Amino acid sequence: MPLRYVPMSADDARRMREGEPDAYGNAPERQISDGSGVPCRHCLDYVEAGAPYLIFALRPFSSMQPYAETGPVFMHAEVCPAHDGKSLPPILVSRDNYLLRGYSDDERIVYGTGDVVARDDLETRAKELLARSDVAAVHVRSTRYNCYQCRIVGA
Repeated sequence: MPLRYVPMSADDARRMREGEPDAYGNAPERQISDGSGVPCRHCLDYVEAGAPYLIFALRPFSSMQPYAETGPVFMHAEVCPAHDGKSLPPILVSRDNYLLRGYSDDERIVYGTGDVVARDDLETRAKELLARSDVAAVHVRSTRYNCYQCRIVGA
């Protein structure tokens, strides 16, 4: 099964760059990257040292409901191309492991799908989860801070 890596939407990226309110109603904060560990949720690559980036609250769900987690994320402050969705994003090869969770069509966690997965097993585990009839998407989160990285769906 081919996988597609889904970044935050171009519309959401544009809104944040224009200073519109984030998921908590706050304006994005602007910082300068030191080059270590600032993953952009739009291009799914790292923000280079010396480059400006934004910090804001992202809720990667279409509706407000109990499972619609919201949290801090980073993004290039200047326009960057959205990840093409086809290749494993750079932000998913830099850590030893990641947290994967399966979500249903109505964006609820499918219990029993959450697991910390080694980097080398990420794609295999995502395919296993997406092969289930009750899993529509897989969310990837960091194991250190539980920050949302991206969504994986079947291509």
